[in-house]
Order: sequence, then C-alpha cells, then structure tokens
Amino acid sequence: MIIASPLDYREAAQKRLPPFLFHYIDGGAGTESTLHANRNDLSGIHLRQRVLQGSDNISLQRELFGQSWKLPIALAPVGLTGMYARRGEAQAARAAKHAGIPFTLSTVSVCSIDEVARESQAPPWFQLYVLKDRAFMRHALDAARAANINTLVFTVDMPVPGSRYRDARSGMSGRFSRVKRWLQACTHPRWTWDVGVRGRPHDLGNISNYLGKPVGLLNYIGWLAANFDPGVSWQDLQWIRNEWSGHLIIKGILDAEDARTALNFGADGIVVSNHGGRQMDGTLSSVKALPMIAEAIGDQLTVLVDGGVRTGLDVVRMLALGADAVMLGRTYIYALAAAGEHGVTNLLMLMEKEMRTTMTLCGARSLADLNSTILA
Repeated sequence: MIIASPLDYREAAQKRLPPFLFHYIDGGAGTESTLHANRNDLSGIHLRQRVLQGSDNISLQRELFGQSWKLPIALAPVGLTGMYARRGEAQAARAAKHAGIPFTLSTVSVCSIDEVARESQAPPWFQLYVLKDRAFMRHALDAARAANINTLVFTVDMPVPGSRYRDARSGMSGRFSRVKRWLQACTHPRWTWDVGVRGRPHDLGNISNYLGKPVGLLNYIGWLAANFDPGVSWQDLQWIRNEWSGHLIIKGILDAEDARTALNFGADGIVVSNHGGRQMDGTLSSVKALPMIAEAIGDQLTVLVDGGVRTGLDVVRMLALGADAVMLGRTYIYALAAAGEHGVTNLLMLMEKEMRTTMTLCGARSLADLNSTILA
C-alpha cells in the first residue's frame, strides 16, 4: 500500500502482523475509553491559523537532559518490540539515531541493552519498571551503566497490569493461546519468516541475562504479573535516586500533585502518560492532564508526554499545551512492523514535514513560539 501519512502505517501493520501481536500493541484496558480519549481529545485541540508571519528557516532542535536533538520527539519504551520486526529494538534504535532523536529501550525488550547499544552504535535511554525483584533492578542499572547509558526512564504507573481484554481474545493470553499464536503465524508467512524464524532468539534479553536462562514469550505475562509490586511507594524508591547518578525521568504522571512529588523526589523530568490507555480505563487522557501538570511545575522539570500522538500536527499541539517533547509508542511500532528501520525513518520524516507545515501556517518561527498563544 502507498504510505502518504503517518496514519497509514497502522493499516499496513495490521496486514503484516499476526492478530495477537497487532491487538497487543493496538489495544487498551477495559472498554478502551481512555485509549480512544487520548486520540479524540488531542484531535479536538484547535490552533490559530495566521498569515504573512514570515515563518521560514524553522528550527526544530531541542535540548533534553544535556543533549541537543534534531526533533522534540523520542521513541518510547515498548515491550516486545523485537516481535514486531526482526531484532526490532536494534532497528528502531538505528532509525532514531539517523533522525537525531532518543530511543528508549524497554525492560522487557527482546534485544538486550548491550545488543541495542552495539547495533545502533549509540547508548539508548533505558526504561525500568518498579519490580519486586530488586536484585534484577540493580542488575539492570549496572548493565545500563556498562553501556554508557545516562538517562533512566522509570515507569511508575504499572503496580499491577491493566485489564486488557483484547489480549485474551486474540491469543496473546488466555486459554489455548499457544495454539492460537501458532495458527496465526501460519497465516502470516512474511512475518513468520522475517521475525519468527530469522529474528530468533525471541527471549527477553535483559531478563534472560539476569536469570542466566532464556525467558521467552510463554513466560512473559507470568513473569510480569509475579514481579509487579502493588505495595510500592515513593519512599521505597529513594534508593533508585540515590543509586542512579544519571538523568532520571519518571514516567506515568497524570496528576499535578504526583508531578510535584516527582520534583521533590529528585527527578529531572516526567512523562505525562496514562500508559497509552493500557492501564486504568476511565482516567484522564494525557492531553487533558498535560496543561495542569505543566502549570504546576513550571520550568522546574522537563515535561514529556505520550498518548494519542500520531502526526506532526499532534506534536505541535502537545508542545503548545506545555510539553517540552513527546514520546511515540504505538505510532512508531506500526511503522516498524510495516517496514522495519526504513518505516520508522520515513515516519519521522513525515512527522517532521507536518510539524514544519503546521508551524508555518500558525506563524510560529521556532519551538519557543509553540505555547498557548497559538491555541484557538
């Protein structure tokens, strides 16, 4: 199919992927009301169209955590990225490096920290969950330091997994899931050959390195459920701030009070996020939460946001509402699944072009002009 817009990659991914993988990345929690609110609320943000403002030579560069990036965009941590394309984390990391933006590696990635750093020839950002197995967390921090990683994204909105009903229906989990996945692989030969055969091993690289044995997809859901810690509190995590000397980003903030707590905790940045609508159904969309959080902490923390961002226009909307940068999750996974590294590279080129077009039509000359004054 012809890819003319970033939105086209979702359909292309659905055609290529076995249903259990497509619905795992595409779905949300419960009735998916928050999942849809992320998109609908963001699409409802209107901008002022201005004329004859002389908006040429627009720079999209942004400094984040001591480093200059070509775009105010980062690739978010997504579990099992290596199941969407052959060694998918490495491919996505190379595309991010080419585009001049950060790539964030998930704790539950197929490719390990050292593989991604080696293949992309650049240290990624690394995401870590709050887990009961604190020895694994320390092992992961040691591995990150050994790979010269300086930015840790600490996800705090997953003390328990959300209720994701699509997964039980699609074969990602539930009864007869292994048989369902096998049958789906048989009907998707391109994915089966490229990822299922050539993309091995399919174990969770970071966890396997820690346990000294392969931990694969069959163990994935059970390992997560057994290791998430619903009893954790901010006080329990002070050792993370004490032990990690690099930049620390707290991901999963939807409340202004929690944003202030993250500031007091010693975070360098936060990600305003509802986990892509995959955790608590019925909560605020990210775009609704963003303005009050940005107002509450001002310029004391770097504010990133994810949730519903699909286009360059969406990036401009989020920046106008107070974000310093956005993180892409589903959006880049669709492109990766459809066309690998080239797909992600092309996606980012399309989004950059859309950003420049939108800023020109709003009369914005730089990222500094993307604030409440361009909102209609």
